[in-house]
Amino acid sequence: MNRRNKEVLLFSLFRGCALLVVLALVVLVGYIVTGGLDRLSLEFLTEMPRRANTQGGILPAIVGTFYLMLIVMAVSVPIGILSAIYLVEYEKSSWRGRMFKLAVHNLAGVPSIVYGLLGLGIFVAFLGFGFSLISAGLTLSIMTLPLMIAASREAIAAVPYSVREASLALGASKWQTIWHHVLPYALPGIFTGFILSVSRAAGETAPLMLTGVAMSLQRLPDGFFDSFMALPYHVFYMATQSSDLIATRPLQYAAALVLLLMVLGMNLVAIVMRKRYRDKYKW
Repeated sequence: MNRRNKEVLLFSLFRGCALLVVLALVVLVGYIVTGGLDRLSLEFLTEMPRRANTQGGILPAIVGTFYLMLIVMAVSVPIGILSAIYLVEYEKSSWRGRMFKLAVHNLAGVPSIVYGLLGLGIFVAFLGFGFSLISAGLTLSIMTLPLMIAASREAIAAVPYSVREASLALGASKWQTIWHHVLPYALPGIFTGFILSVSRAAGETAPLMLTGVAMSLQRLPDGFFDSFMALPYHVFYMATQSSDLIATRPLQYAAALVLLLMVLGMNLVAIVMRKRYRDKYKW
């Protein structure tokens, strides 16, 4: 086989692999949409659950998931960006920087249930937050930090060094250079990390089970130290522990569809912002 035939074969293999990924996504989304679209309604989105989640709506689960995402964004995004700045701009070649990078890569592969145990030990028991929204949100924030740090570090490191040199040559300080020149150019890549982090946090169930999620509530959370419902665990509970699995199957698909739409909505906002900054800061 000559080089040209090998190239055609390999590219065909790559296209086939990409097609399988897209096909799996289409089948998954189609399966959820066809199963839950008929049950989706305004009442389903705005009512409280009734009769052990077999009737009613999912408003507490939607609000609880939204609060969790707010906590994750408020904690993991700034810490992740600042950590990436420290790694790239201040500890680029030192042994501390290499150890930090190794720790980040290792933490990214830790199973979510381990983070759940960590949150149970630190936030629930040691700090005394109890089984609450803040305990679950902080646990998810720690879980998503490695992804946020890794994506932000790659984005910041990709900014040409000439941008830094030009800013420093004009008399700007190091922090002014980072804030006004490096970060704007790195924002498209940072938004990519944001998309990955929020998407992972929104779909996790194991950490929530250990830090305070409730099976069913007839009210909304009163604060960050209150119990809560969340869409991922709501779907898991109805699919595995409901008193009537057949009767709740349309509710399972509808709740999964709402969760998917929430994640897609947040991702769409991040994608729009990423495109805006990519068009504005080109190099």
